[in-house]
Amino acid sequence: MIVFAADYPFLDVLWTMIIFFAWVVWIWMMVVILTDLFGRRDIGGWRKAIWCVFMIVVPFVGVLCYLIAQHDGMTRRQLERTQTVQQQFDDHVRAVAGANGGASGAVAQIERAEGLLARGTISSAEFDALKQKALAAH
Repeated sequence: MIVFAADYPFLDVLWTMIIFFAWVVWIWMMVVILTDLFGRRDIGGWRKAIWCVFMIVVPFVGVLCYLIAQHDGMTRRQLERTQTVQQQFDDHVRAVAGANGGASGAVAQIERAEGLLARGTISSAEFDALKQKALAAH
């Protein structure tokens, strides 16, 4: 006897897939919204708690209300966070690369120390100490 999937017809499979997709989308939206909500500094803890309760008690309505009410603010806050991270990265790259045409700070310090050593201003031991200090700082 051949057993078919008659106990679980196509529309039931489709409905299960739709429910699963909606559940995954809701979790994804909750993560994004809660990240935005708890990262905000313009509202207090009580308003954050009310939003959380609203999104948990009435899941899709709460999430959609937050998206409707805060869509511009979410975009602005995400843009500010992105710009801040980019600025920190740029500052770090500049600090590592140094300000003199791409030569690293350690290389520039060692070159200056070599110049002082060549002119006889510092001794070989002082040059080695300056070199170790420059390499340890970077």
